[in-house]
Amino acid sequence: MKLAIIGTRGVPANYGGFETFAEELGARLAARGHAVTVYGRRGFIDPRLAEYRGMRLVVLPSLRSKHLETVSNTFVAAIHAARRGFDVVLMCNAANAPFVRILQMAGVPVALNVDGLERKRRKWGIAGRSYYRLGECLAARLPNALITDAEVIRRYYRRAYRAISEMIVYGGDLEPPENTDRLQELGLESGEYLLYVSRFEPENNPDRVVAAYRNVDGSRPLVMVGGAPYARGLTRRVAELADERVLLPGPIYGAGYRQLLFNCRTYIHATEVGGTHPALVEAMGAGRPVLYYDTPENREVAGDVGLRFRFGGDDSLERVIGEVIDDEERLQDMGRSSRQRVEERYRWSDVADRYEKVLEGLC
Repeated sequence: MKLAIIGTRGVPANYGGFETFAEELGARLAARGHAVTVYGRRGFIDPRLAEYRGMRLVVLPSLRSKHLETVSNTFVAAIHAARRGFDVVLMCNAANAPFVRILQMAGVPVALNVDGLERKRRKWGIAGRSYYRLGECLAARLPNALITDAEVIRRYYRRAYRAISEMIVYGGDLEPPENTDRLQELGLESGEYLLYVSRFEPENNPDRVVAAYRNVDGSRPLVMVGGAPYARGLTRRVAELADERVLLPGPIYGAGYRQLLFNCRTYIHATEVGGTHPALVEAMGAGRPVLYYDTPENREVAGDVGLRFRFGGDDSLERVIGEVIDDEERLQDMGRSSRQRVEERYRWSDVADRYEKVLEGLC
């Protein structure tokens, strides 16, 4: 296939789940002989970088605004891609559904990965939520193939819009890191710190995680990896709540991210919105014990291999941490179960097989 991936900030991944998805899937399809082009955004990807992991890169402008950045870049990318002779386009994000027709009018079929229910993110006002609702409606009707990444999301689109989707999860079997130099830079000891990884946005609850950790005894560090260009107020609040045990290194990607992931004592996942979250699946694939915020989507991914928590009550995060953090045997059992679940359900090679079949079917 001659394939384009549109709607992410581009690769190498340096922002969120869609970028990780584009990199890991695109690299595997390129390795199978497909001609893969990934569109990215200026300000996130070096425009001088023409190729990465076998993928061709195209970097285009966008309007740097919380509300317009994604849709403005995808609009430009769709026009660009419509004239480049692609056999098929994989588009990401339900917000980009209005631009499916641009490609279809040029004879290019489109598969759309909608991710989770973005309109539920607390950062959006009435206009943002209304636009995402429109995006959902169009996503259910316009693309040649609709792709969801969790059973919860697949059922939602079927119930709300009578739309049939192909449910394909994310992969979580990352390569282990070769060294631990990033840990040394941060003054961390393998197996002796807790890890949180996510953009600092309200529905990802970084402030509530830090506040809960203030009530946990002990001296082990809590490493909060993340940031957000449009949530500076929340980032300041996290810093204000953090005690001396909390490290705030900002966003970390690539080898440094894998070092932190594979060597943490336990991983804390606190997202409320989305489908299959890559960071949660990757933590499980790294064989880490996971503590996850109790939502239907997170329960679907982690099953019974992790421990659920809430922010308050008998299942509060601080209580769950206190219950397991010094229990070596239990943590080892949880880690083994995490890795086994990923090997059974969340392998990137299987994900690539499923996408290859869907995309080739559209050509």
